[in-house]
Amino acid sequence: MTRVHVVGAAGYAASEFVRLAVRHPDLRLGALESASHAGQPVAASVPALRRLDRAFDPPGTVDAMLGAGDAVVFAGGAELARTAAPRLAAAGARVIDLSDAFRLHQHAGTAVYGLPERYRDALRAATLVANPGCYPTATLLALLPLAPFAAEIVQLVVDAKSGVTGAGRTPATANLFAEVAGDVRAYGLDGHRHEAEILQELAAVGIAAPLVFTPHVVPIARGMLADCYAIFRGEPKLTDVRAAFARAYDANPFVRVLPADLAPSVAGVTGTNDAEIHVSAKGNVVRVIAAIDNLGKGAAGQAMQNLNLMFGYAEESALDDRAARV
Repeated sequence: MTRVHVVGAAGYAASEFVRLAVRHPDLRLGALESASHAGQPVAASVPALRRLDRAFDPPGTVDAMLGAGDAVVFAGGAELARTAAPRLAAAGARVIDLSDAFRLHQHAGTAVYGLPERYRDALRAATLVANPGCYPTATLLALLPLAPFAAEIVQLVVDAKSGVTGAGRTPATANLFAEVAGDVRAYGLDGHRHEAEILQELAAVGIAAPLVFTPHVVPIARGMLADCYAIFRGEPKLTDVRAAFARAYDANPFVRVLPADLAPSVAGVTGTNDAEIHVSAKGNVVRVIAAIDNLGKGAAGQAMQNLNLMFGYAEESALDDRAARV
């Protein structure tokens, strides 16, 4: 049995992680720390946790309660994580950070990048994990299997769309329902903060083609769809490309390459840790479409998957909500 503490526990991703944690047979909740909601009942802020008879704990509670072998999930800002996460790891905890504090190699130190489909073995031994962002997760799952063709790829184009929970729970005018409803809003056109993370991981497998990345906010609460295009020098054989995706994902429980005539569904993966992938080719363009839940595989679900690997639990523990097979 592992005790798990959550810092920044009132946010969307943190609440989703707590929802998963309470159903995990080998986890028990420790501190649920929140600077903004300290002392308030969890049930009053998070409808999905109304059966949880707990109040949010004040800052400092994790430090006071921490024991060797505990798990800590940071779901607050990067500044706090950069200071506190290494300290708690040094005290004997195993830490997963959902911010971008440790994702880039120059800031990572001993952190392991938390994409299980690429770093599963390293995650088993990790004491500090940098959980990927939702945009990088969807994009990398779509593009990393193209590594065997890296020398032939001359350009990458990614058109990605996210639900509004991707912006977090802190109120901002641009994220109000009246501002988002009825619109599809492109943003980050001069460079999105997750691009460096995507380029870093692509370069690590030898894919060095330039990237045009365009994120959008769409009027849904949660979910993400990434349309990814790899432009080749010549015309790749689709059978070879699909074989590369099969090699990458056949042994991975949460990523499924769909039949050629089926498109990924955001609604189908909502509430799950699943990723659905479509692969097709036309001329010199390989198109890969990936659908995930930005709060699931893009945040809390992936954090739980990483925790399972770190502590030796079954990888699918607490993640049994799945997209139906077809």
